[in-house]
Amino acid sequence: MTYRMLNAGEQGLVVELGDTIDPVLNRRVRALADGIRKLSHPSIIEIVPSYRSLLIYFDPLSLPRNELCSMAISILGKEEASTIAENKSRTIVIPVCYGGDFGPDLAFVAEYARLKEKEVIAKHSGSSYLVYMLGFMPGFPYLGGLPEELAVPRLDKPRTKIPAGSVAIAGNQTGFYPLESPGGWRLIGRTPIFSLAYPMNGAPLFMQGDYLKFQAISGSRYEKILREVETGRYKAEVIVGDGGGP
Repeated sequence: MTYRMLNAGEQGLVVELGDTIDPVLNRRVRALADGIRKLSHPSIIEIVPSYRSLLIYFDPLSLPRNELCSMAISILGKEEASTIAENKSRTIVIPVCYGGDFGPDLAFVAEYARLKEKEVIAKHSGSSYLVYMLGFMPGFPYLGGLPEELAVPRLDKPRTKIPAGSVAIAGNQTGFYPLESPGGWRLIGRTPIFSLAYPMNGAPLFMQGDYLKFQAISGSRYEKILREVETGRYKAEVIVGDGGGP
């Protein structure tokens, strides 16, 4: 099993498990993160999983770095660290109103991919996407599984303001912005449940290792769901068990 232990300042240890974006590799990262959490060690401050590595913040005064490395190596050496049971996975359905003012770059994506706009929508909403990691801003999901023909370049000049809920594509990735933000991804639609990705209180809608499934909706349905979210009456559709991916 290949891995590298890298220092990240006095309080950080990076366990690097590979150099590719791959669902099996990402499952190893999540399994290591689960193993570290289960230790409940008082000197481990925080863990930050990414595509292919795990950053562990710790107190070096009470937990020597070499002991932490040994803990991580022990977890990696166990058979269960190489996989996560698929019946633990969840697929969360994300309603999206595509095109128009919500998706000003949909026409560009269609032209670049040599498809009709409705074909772009069908392909984008026809896949299940693994949440590889959360980053850039609270609740922003980096998703794998975008159909190859929908891969498009980023904007040459990023927008200074992107509305919260905007669903976007950049390269071979897709995701959505839970908060208003600058950004250079191509906007193809908007979801009304963006505030559930990183709520001020309560559990977030999804986490690393979950799958997202986009569902095309009309403008009127968007407004209806948005009102339900704002009044606390919306219940997201969550499918437990199949994961929709590898």
